[in-house]
Amino acid sequence: MSYSNDMPDLSHGDDAAAVNSLRSAVMRLGRRLKHQRVDESLSPTEMSVLGTLARCGSATPGELARKEHVQPPSMTRIVALLEAKGLVRLEPHPEDRRQKVVSQTEQAEAMLEESRRKRNAWLAQLADTLDEDEWAKLRAAAPVLEKLAHL
Repeated sequence: MSYSNDMPDLSHGDDAAAVNSLRSAVMRLGRRLKHQRVDESLSPTEMSVLGTLARCGSATPGELARKEHVQPPSMTRIVALLEAKGLVRLEPHPEDRRQKVVSQTEQAEAMLEESRRKRNAWLAQLADTLDEDEWAKLRAAAPVLEKLAHL
């Protein structure tokens, strides 16, 4: 696949079909994974914020808004909801007294761990239906999909 002006050249039919198939499969699998939740009271956005805190560590609401691609006022509401549920705590910023730093609580860590366990078990059950060649290809594709997810 060749690139120009930051847009892929999908004029080759096989590349266009592969991109379409990948998009569709990733979206369907993502939707199915979202249904494998431990706590149904949390929105997917709230779960995503907790996941970001788990991966990246404590952050200001503004930093979280940028990482989650939401507006700062929306993140302020999300953080307030998570704080009310005991899943995050707000602490004074060490250098800027006007800001707060958001950290996840032990309760959030335990919930995320249980959620990962449940989702991993669900995916493992699906993977059991693959033959050895399909499973080897999927294992090899995982780092590439991870790279795409974080670009």
